Amino acid sequence: MNESPLHLFDAYGVEIEYMIVDAKTLDVRPITDRVLEAVAGEIVSDIEDGEITWSNELSAHVIELKTTEPAGSLAPLPAEFNKSVRRINSILEPMGARLLPSAMHPWMDPQREMVIWPHDYSVVYEAFNRVFDCCGHGWANLQAVHMNLPFADDREFARLHAAIRVLLPIMPALAASSPIIEGRISGLLDTRLEVYRDNCRRIPLATGRVIPEAVFSAGDYQSQILEPLYSEIAPHDPEGTLQEEWLNSRGAIARFERNTIEIRVLDVQECPQADVAVCALVADVLEGLADRSNAAGLESWNVEPLAEILLATLRDADRTVIRDLDYLRVFGIEGRTPITAGEMWRQLARSVAPRGRSADPSVQSAIETILERGPLARRILSEVGPNPTRDTIAAVYRDLADCLAAGRMFAGLE
Repeated sequence: MNESPLHLFDAYGVEIEYMIVDAKTLDVRPITDRVLEAVAGEIVSDIEDGEITWSNELSAHVIELKTTEPAGSLAPLPAEFNKSVRRINSILEPMGARLLPSAMHPWMDPQREMVIWPHDYSVVYEAFNRVFDCCGHGWANLQAVHMNLPFADDREFARLHAAIRVLLPIMPALAASSPIIEGRISGLLDTRLEVYRDNCRRIPLATGRVIPEAVFSAGDYQSQILEPLYSEIAPHDPEGTLQEEWLNSRGAIARFERNTIEIRVLDVQECPQADVAVCALVADVLEGLADRSNAAGLESWNVEPLAEILLATLRDADRTVIRDLDYLRVFGIEGRTPITAGEMWRQLARSVAPRGRSADPSVQSAIETILERGPLARRILSEVGPNPTRDTIAAVYRDLADCLAAGRMFAGLE
C-alpha cells in the first residue's frame, strides 16, 4: 500500500457498490459508462472525486465508490462518500436515473437484464463470464461493502487473518440487507451471500466455504489457497487472465500485492453513514481479537464450525441463536445460555465503547439504529410485510433511494 508498510489498523480502505436504476420504475439501468463519461469527457474506468474514487464493476448498472487512498480514520468517510453520492445523482437526474442502495435489486431478472461492462478491462470480465456464466444473481445482482485492513508482515497477517476468520460468521447479523429476490421474500436475510457462495460452482475452490482456510503466513496462503485455485482454473482459462489474487472469492481475501486483507461479506446499507458504522464496529472488535494474547486460540478454529454459524446467520441474521459455547468464549462471553447474534453484537459494542471508532459521533447513531432495530434486511421486511406486492416493494426501495440521496438512516417500523 505504501513504501513504508502500514501496520494493523493504521488505515482503512472502504469500497461501496451502488446500483443505477430508473428514477421512476427503479428498474436497473446499465449506464455507469455514461456517468464516468459525463465527468471525464470519455469512457474511463476510474475517476478521482477528491477523497473518493468512482469505478466501474462487472455489471454495467453498478458503480463503485472507494477511498482514493488508505484513510487514516473512518470518521470523515460518511461525509466524503455522501459528496460523491450527491454528485453522481446530479449527473444521473437528467438521464432519468438515480442510485439505489442495499445489496440486491429486489426484482431484477439477471438473465434478461445483465449487461457486462464492455469497455476497458472487459477482457477480464469476458473471461469471468466464459468460465462462470455471469448472467445470474451471484454475479449480476449483488452489491457489497469491502473493507481493506493492512498488515505489515507475516506476524501481523497471522493475527489479522485469525481474527477476521472467527468474526466473519456473525458479520451478516450486523450487515444483512438483502431479504428480497425476484419480487419475493427469499426466507433469508442475507440472500446476497447465499447466491454469492454458489456463484463459482464450476470452480468450487474459488469461493470454498466462504470462511477462509486456517492459514497464517504468505507462503502457506500461496501454497494452500492460491496455487490449487490457479491449477483448477487453468484448463478453463488457458490465457491465464484470471490467475490473480482477486480470483479468490472467499469472504475475506489476502491481497499480498498491497498487504491488506479485504473483507467481502458486508451487504451495502442504506447510506454511507451506516456502511462506515458497520465497518467501524467490525474494526473495533477485530482489533481486540487481534491482540497478541488471543492469537494462538483463534488460529485453532477450523472452517467447518465457522461455516455452520455463517449459514445460520445468512438465514436469521440478528436472531440467529449461537449455541457453540466455545465460540462465545472467543469473544469473552461466558455462561451456559445460548444468545442471539444480535445480543452478541450489542455486548461487543458495549465492550469497545467509548474508546472505539464506532463511538464516533459520525456513525454512533447508525450503530444504535442497527443494534436496536436490527439489520437493514429486518427493517425492510418490517415495512413490506409478509406478502408484499410489487408496488409495496417499490415504495420501500424508493424510500431507500431517498435515504441514500439524503444521507439518512432507514428506520423501519417502530
